[in-house]
Amino acid sequence: MDILRKITDYRLKEKELTWEGTFDNYLKIVAKKPQVAQTAHARIYHMIKDAGIEEDEEGRKSYAFFNKEIYGLDRAIERLVEEYFHSAAKRLDVRKRILLLMGPVSGGKSTIVTMLKSGLENYSRTEQGSLYGIKGCPMHEEPLHLIPQSLRKDFEEEFGIKVEGNLCPSCQLRLETDYGGRVEDVLVERVLISEEKRIGIGTFSPSDPKSQDIADLTGSIDFSTISEYGSESDPRAYRFDGELNKANRGLMEFQEMLKCDEKFLWNLLSLTQEGNFKAGRFALISADEMIIAHTNEAEYRAFISNKKNEALQSRIIVMPIPYNLRVSDEEKIYYKLIKQSDLGHIHIAPHALKVASIFSILTRLKESKKQGMDLVKKMKLYDGEFVEGFKHTDLEEIRNEYAEEGMTGIDPRYVINRISSALIRRDTECINALDVLRALKDGLDQHPSITREQKERYLNFISVARKEYDELAKKEVQKAFVYSYEESAKTLLDNYLDNVEAYCNHIKLRDPITGEEMDPDERLMRSIEEQIGISENAKKAFREEILIRISAYARKGKRFEYNSHERLREAIEKKLFADLKDVVKITTSSKTPDENQLKKINEVSKRLIEEHHYCPICANELLKYVGSLLNR
Repeated sequence: MDILRKITDYRLKEKELTWEGTFDNYLKIVAKKPQVAQTAHARIYHMIKDAGIEEDEEGRKSYAFFNKEIYGLDRAIERLVEEYFHSAAKRLDVRKRILLLMGPVSGGKSTIVTMLKSGLENYSRTEQGSLYGIKGCPMHEEPLHLIPQSLRKDFEEEFGIKVEGNLCPSCQLRLETDYGGRVEDVLVERVLISEEKRIGIGTFSPSDPKSQDIADLTGSIDFSTISEYGSESDPRAYRFDGELNKANRGLMEFQEMLKCDEKFLWNLLSLTQEGNFKAGRFALISADEMIIAHTNEAEYRAFISNKKNEALQSRIIVMPIPYNLRVSDEEKIYYKLIKQSDLGHIHIAPHALKVASIFSILTRLKESKKQGMDLVKKMKLYDGEFVEGFKHTDLEEIRNEYAEEGMTGIDPRYVINRISSALIRRDTECINALDVLRALKDGLDQHPSITREQKERYLNFISVARKEYDELAKKEVQKAFVYSYEESAKTLLDNYLDNVEAYCNHIKLRDPITGEEMDPDERLMRSIEEQIGISENAKKAFREEILIRISAYARKGKRFEYNSHERLREAIEKKLFADLKDVVKITTSSKTPDENQLKKINEVSKRLIEEHHYCPICANELLKYVGSLLNR
């Protein structure tokens, strides 16, 4: 079986990654590849960096490491990487802070942590992410800790590597008893980080304060061995199996950190500031790990209001992780969640998830103070769409109006729950936008945490999403119908371009039949331009822009085609659709279509299926719905 062969291959690859040698051998590796001795924070940053970083024209960075799972949080991710991981990798003071991701539920905080953990596992299996530990050390600690404190300055001068931390009690004892103090003979092995095997990744989750023991974090005494070793302070009588021990060299996830009992949090003070923690009857134990926690805004506000927590507050860096505010990225989130479910086989009609995304984003936006900017325009501007009267440069100004935008609103889980409900209830192989909007509306009555005022506001957003869908639906059918009249569209375009050229160059046109000179047809040009909202004042600039585009194409030896200018193409389609409106209305709404109408319906339906990802069910429903819209 293929899967068994793959398991065998995986096992062989894991075996190939194993390495064992003496500390002397390890120093030779360090001399060739100094990165093997980098800190946990530096390793995580380089893991993200090595996956690829792209920079746009405005200098904004995009990280390939996060792009496959996280959508629409580019700014939050950039801040997280540059302000925390990059700075921590340079050994700046932020590495001595707990990273706290704060944001609304289902906003992506847990996904970020999960990606970092699985990323570390994979990265430790690559050449550039390889790391090594003392063999037999319960904390897989850095072998360079074997270098005595008095010689570390000499080592740094020779190798250019700073050594921090001391041997754990277990390795101190073994160095004397097993190796007679000869550090060069100490065995070193390659460490493969694994959450499952508790190597380099720890996870702590608070439970009942009465039953939870601090040993869960720092390890515990093995009472069964005290009689054998004679003392509780003997490292051999201690289990170094707490989450802080096991997370050494990697990452420690502190789930629901702010709900923890205070005694657990105080352990983090010295770990973050000094890089060590207290366990059993030993001196402070060194640990090199990044501590990451996540919480919501309400819990964080309660935490900082407690004066007892001031010392810990100063050791926390808070990174806001808001909801996504782009419709196109919200769609990707829903597609991902549906694909992961058992409902992935059900066909989702085009725009079904888009209308859900429009609703979600509207609930998260705040009203702009900029004149003429309503929520729908703001939503479109955020999503990179053209909005009449606003420039791309307005975007930054609008974004900066509210630092907390995106921290409230409807969460993706609610939307997915409602879509799931619609999918199951309809017992169909296809679900469309109207089904989704209906399910969202019905769910507001069952939502436990929204007030009556919020409900009214959300119902209004469902209406707005419906209106947006109506336009999308008409445009979809419009495109399909116009395609059937493509020659008409090309003729209309050529007529428009001839008139624009004459208008801009202040010349006359010649009548093709009479040969008489005539002025450019202003009525024709305006009937097309008005379809996309070009005002009387803006017509000259628009026409000149078209002429420049035609000239640019001509210089390159290309012909200006129907699709060469997106907005003009839209205007031509709308104009043609308006001219064909009666034909479309009769064709789509006729209960007993004649042979010609039936042929046209089949042509349009075929195009919707082949070109626009509809299935026969939703294509038929779309045509009926648009027919009803046109008849209103």
